[in-house]
Amino acid sequence: MPPAAGAVALHSSLCSTASEKPYSPLRSTLLHVAPKPKSLLQSHPLYPPTHAKLSLEFKEKILCLEVMGIDAGKALSQNPDLRTATMESIQSIITFLFSNGILEKDLPRIFGMCPKILTADIKTDLTPVFDFILNELKVPENSFRRVINKCPRLLTSSVKDQLRPALVYLRRLGFKDSGALAYQDSVLLVSNVEHTLIPKLRFLETLGLSKDEIRNMVLRCPALLTFSIENNFQPKYDYFAGEMGRKVEELKEFPQYFAFSLENRIKPRHTEVVQSGITLPLSVMLKSTDEEFRELLKQGCG
Repeated sequence: MPPAAGAVALHSSLCSTASEKPYSPLRSTLLHVAPKPKSLLQSHPLYPPTHAKLSLEFKEKILCLEVMGIDAGKALSQNPDLRTATMESIQSIITFLFSNGILEKDLPRIFGMCPKILTADIKTDLTPVFDFILNELKVPENSFRRVINKCPRLLTSSVKDQLRPALVYLRRLGFKDSGALAYQDSVLLVSNVEHTLIPKLRFLETLGLSKDEIRNMVLRCPALLTFSIENNFQPKYDYFAGEMGRKVEELKEFPQYFAFSLENRIKPRHTEVVQSGITLPLSVMLKSTDEEFRELLKQGCG
């Protein structure tokens, strides 16, 4: 019997014999979900006789997660509460997500990124998030799936302590388009205002930029608010001002500079420009394709 077929057969046996449980949409659905690639569930460490003391329901839970395409070991490590969660509670979470437009094929990504969702409280944790998306981000119900798939972390964020304060702050910065925040920049909503967003803006101020200039930069390039100060802003600015000898005015015009790889794009392109003895605007140097860049170098040398 092929590994995948064996896994499904084993799962079917577990789900049908454990405590003679009644029909469950979760168990029925999981029988038709393709197992995670390269996952040999028959040899899972929880199934050998050495782990015979583990309850059948716990083993069933592990197998159900794996069949859904979720790394059970990683999920249990990131969310220890899963160890005591019942199959019925997990089923309730999945049924609730289905009722809000989430599809079966979305579950591996959503639960894989945020296994805490599997033990969330539907009434106090999940329902407020969907209400927030509907009423405050003005996202219609038929677009819930698009928003959640873009940023599953929304479902593990408190509306009162995280999502609403972030939305208020972002609107004060000038992010007026709720649709753009929901569909494109939703990661900003799960970013802590005091510990994540404000420190990045303050760092940009230390470069000699005014608050209005910084506001214009982040509105043009919202990704700036997702970059690490230590791993992105600082080393890229040091290279920009030191090795490249460029002025901060260029960053005002082209804040996307920070979105390019320092080692794979910025340094190689700058080195070739210097060796060619030509001068290129920052945006042209970095945004041009390899073919366009070669042509620019030839024209400059000619």
